[in-house]
Amino acid sequence: MKPRPMIHFSRRQLACAATLAALALSACTVGPAYKRPDVAAPASFKEVNNFDGSAWKTATPGDQLPRGPWWERFQDEDLNALAAKVETDNQSLRSYAARYNQAAALIRQARAAYFPTLNLNAGTTRSRNGTAGITQAAPTTSDSVSASISSWELDLWGRIRSTVDANELSAQASIADLENIKLSLQAQLVTSYLSLRITDEEANLLKRTVDDYQKALDLTTNRYKAGIAAKLDVSEAEAQLKAAQAQYLDIGIARAQFEHAVAVLIGKAPADFAIAPKSLVLKMPDIPLTAPSALLERRPDVAAAERRIASANAQVGAAQAALFPELTLAATVGYRANKWANILSVPNRFWSVGPQLALTLFDGGLRRGQIAQAEAIYDQNVADYRQTVLTAFQDVEDQLVALRVLEQEAVVQADAVRASNESLMHTVEQYKGGTLGYLNVITAQTTAYTNRRTELDILNRRYTAAVALIKALGGGFAQNEMTAPELPPSRGIELRRADFLSRKSTDGSTPAK
Repeated sequence: MKPRPMIHFSRRQLACAATLAALALSACTVGPAYKRPDVAAPASFKEVNNFDGSAWKTATPGDQLPRGPWWERFQDEDLNALAAKVETDNQSLRSYAARYNQAAALIRQARAAYFPTLNLNAGTTRSRNGTAGITQAAPTTSDSVSASISSWELDLWGRIRSTVDANELSAQASIADLENIKLSLQAQLVTSYLSLRITDEEANLLKRTVDDYQKALDLTTNRYKAGIAAKLDVSEAEAQLKAAQAQYLDIGIARAQFEHAVAVLIGKAPADFAIAPKSLVLKMPDIPLTAPSALLERRPDVAAAERRIASANAQVGAAQAALFPELTLAATVGYRANKWANILSVPNRFWSVGPQLALTLFDGGLRRGQIAQAEAIYDQNVADYRQTVLTAFQDVEDQLVALRVLEQEAVVQADAVRASNESLMHTVEQYKGGTLGYLNVITAQTTAYTNRRTELDILNRRYTAAVALIKALGGGFAQNEMTAPELPPSRGIELRRADFLSRKSTDGSTPAK
């Protein structure tokens, strides 16, 4: 076998390559530098100052807001096990994970423009040349093999870099979106579970109430048989009992629906899932607050909105780079011969290389329109970001006032329950003594039952507000720790950590490591 010939370049070729390399290395990135838009944040939450005493305190470095499994503050083992399954088994979360994979794939596509596309071609051609009336020449063959670079753009003005940055920042926004939907789904599960446990307590209350009404009916029936009470008292006692029994049956609908909601949130069919009833032993969680400005780092929706601003800013740079000349390089090197056996010889070698500088002189305002569109998209994202921040402040204030009022309401309602129970006890004693009619007993029983059920309703609203406050404060999210969560693959969907996580973003901050 003949030794493979060496390819030699002339001084002119080397000088041309050196010039192109210098141009590439000295390339700059046009476009505006990114700076996070300013947002006016209050020094503290207004509703904190409306609390009596020291119900709320500002979180300190050693006493941070709930992080990670924040639902553990309710101190319920069943809840802990169910909430942990959202991250691994919820199908909506898998859908958002696939969206993140799409964004990560766009990064790889954009980065491909940094490199030339190499093509390898090999072939053989058989041809015959001749004219009419003249003896045709013998057939000829031509074999060739070549490698080529077609239109490799040297990124002098940063168009490719800006496009890559925009895709990287969009992927970061997708991570924040994933965190936001995860937090929302976890909050839905915790709220549904807590409501289910309150429903269990209501069912227990109704069962006790049915038992009490049954005793009242037995008492009235005995008094009627003894000639002490009227038939009307028996009918009223029976009607009250049947109404309570109907309510006891009806509450099963709400419990089943809460159970179904929990099943779907953890990726199970309702038919394959059940939660056994148990007594309510939940603890109202302690939720230390932080400064309003910290929401800019703690809420995933705020983080996503901010990353989209940075991405839009990079797109402005990519659009502005289109105003400058475009330098591309095309090159071909190969061999051509009549026979494959002789193809790799120096005389049969051919090559071509050449840069091309292109500048659009007139496009009817197309590029200027594209820049204006990119700038408008940036402005839209800035407005969306500021609105998201304002909504975050509102969410926290709404839940703070809800917890404040409900806490006060719970104290008053507890007194109402105590008073109505005492009233019922005295009313029944007087009815037995014949000094009051049975209508007074019914009224006292209804009042006592209504007050007890209202007390449970207030407790349920307090739990719901506590979950909503934790969600409004960002749950376990922190923007400076933003990573791509690792979810198990499903039907070929695999969530990967993006390459950009080790790079600095355009505003100089470092994403998660």
